[in-house]
Amino acid sequence: MNHRDAPVEHDNHLAVRNEDPLIDRLHWVIRQAIRLLAVLMVAVILWCVADVVLVLYEKLSAPPFMLLDLNDIFVVFAAFLAVLIAIEIFANITLYLRDDVIHVKLVLATALMAIARKVIVLDLSVLEPSYLYAIGVVVLALGITYWLVSLKPERT
Repeated sequence: MNHRDAPVEHDNHLAVRNEDPLIDRLHWVIRQAIRLLAVLMVAVILWCVADVVLVLYEKLSAPPFMLLDLNDIFVVFAAFLAVLIAIEIFANITLYLRDDVIHVKLVLATALMAIARKVIVLDLSVLEPSYLYAIGVVVLALGITYWLVSLKPERT
């Protein structure tokens, strides 16, 4: 039986029993490490949510009370986007438990969200033009890649 005749396995390659007991055990260790990463990411998400609450409280309780200036709004947006990025990373981590492929579209969406966060909080007054051009190229490359990946129908 050559490699072309072998059955194609579309399940989680870490969940498939391996003939070699060592490899089988190593797969189990990796699955447990992924589960630990998922638990830790949930803790990070909760800490980020607490940070959003704290940032909002500090900004709204400082004079002038209950008002946010433009810089405060950017700080709050950055805190919110950090939570959303952490949630996307959690989704990426849990995908390793379910499928044998990296979901490129989700990873690209996470990268786009992260670079969007960077763009939102940029201080244009101290930014060098080359840095802005570089970020523009990254956004364009990620956007085109995401669009190209979106054209391909997803496997079910």
